[in-house]
Amino acid sequence: MKKSLLWIVVLVLSISMVTAFSLSGCKTEEAATEEAATEEAATEEAATEEAATEEAAEVTAEVTAGEGIVIYAQMGGSPGDPSTLPRQNGAAAAAEQWGCEIVYQFSEWQNDKMISQFKEALAAEPDGIIIMGHPGVDAFRTFVEEAEGKGIIVTTNNTPLPELEVTYGGNGFGYAGADLFEGGYVTGQQIIAAGNLQAGDRVLEYGLRAQPERGKSDEGVYQAFLDADLTVDYIEITPEVDADATLCIPILTGYLASNPDCKAIGTQHGNVTSTMGEVVKAAGLGPDDIVIGGIDLSPKTVEALQEGYVDLVLDQILYLQGYLPVTQIMLTELYGMPGLHINTASGVVTSESIADILSLIDEGIR
Repeated sequence: MKKSLLWIVVLVLSISMVTAFSLSGCKTEEAATEEAATEEAATEEAATEEAATEEAAEVTAEVTAGEGIVIYAQMGGSPGDPSTLPRQNGAAAAAEQWGCEIVYQFSEWQNDKMISQFKEALAAEPDGIIIMGHPGVDAFRTFVEEAEGKGIIVTTNNTPLPELEVTYGGNGFGYAGADLFEGGYVTGQQIIAAGNLQAGDRVLEYGLRAQPERGKSDEGVYQAFLDADLTVDYIEITPEVDADATLCIPILTGYLASNPDCKAIGTQHGNVTSTMGEVVKAAGLGPDDIVIGGIDLSPKTVEALQEGYVDLVLDQILYLQGYLPVTQIMLTELYGMPGLHINTASGVVTSESIADILSLIDEGIR
């Protein structure tokens, strides 16, 4: 009996030990499986992170692909002046994004200085040159041919050079700016509408019609006035006023004193537009006494729009006239893209609509 009981105890202990070992083995196997799954997930996550890092590196490499590329860029007036600053901000933003270097050139809007600056740029043999087309096709032709012969990409802003664009468009010669005559004509039409002007009413166009390309903008205003059968007076902006717009104040106040029946003044000169509030006040007139239409959104022009001394301006988005030419040269240099012709102006900003874009103007974008 005792032996039988002993065998039963031994048998029970044996079964318990076998069961314990079996359960232990299962747990070990499960743990190994879980560990393998964790390692596999970690490997997949690491591979995903590595792929994302490589993709980000590729994007960064593309954005900074302009490293070592040098561009000379004509900005127009003087550093920081109201018709130049947004353009310079746009060029700087494009240069930062592409990683290229910009050498800025300021001409005080003088045609001969623009040509001299192009010669300086040619001598430096950069990768690209951005010009302003004010001097015209004939003045630029020889120098553009020389640049093209050296493999330098040339493009223009603010004032187009159509013949050169046709000839060298395949090499990246594009244009970023307003359709000058069309923009001027739209401005003239909006001045007529704002003042409810009728045939025979006297108006003044104060501009640069004598300049072959830049003058097309003022020609558009002038033609819109003529087409409405208005009595149109015209005064050509002198080189001195072109460089320092405040000099127009005595000229225009003198005109208004001699022509008290003048109902509107139109201009397509940005810095002159910025002085028009001072002109109206100096002439002893109020915001509702005369309609003023101009161009661009300098701080002083914005103030005059808010006060009602300037009624409307053509918005040619100067920021894009700085940003797009830099981008044009980079697209041509890196990807062989041809010149793009981009119209940056299609409407006007008025005393009523100016409030909607004040924050962008403060940032130097509009």
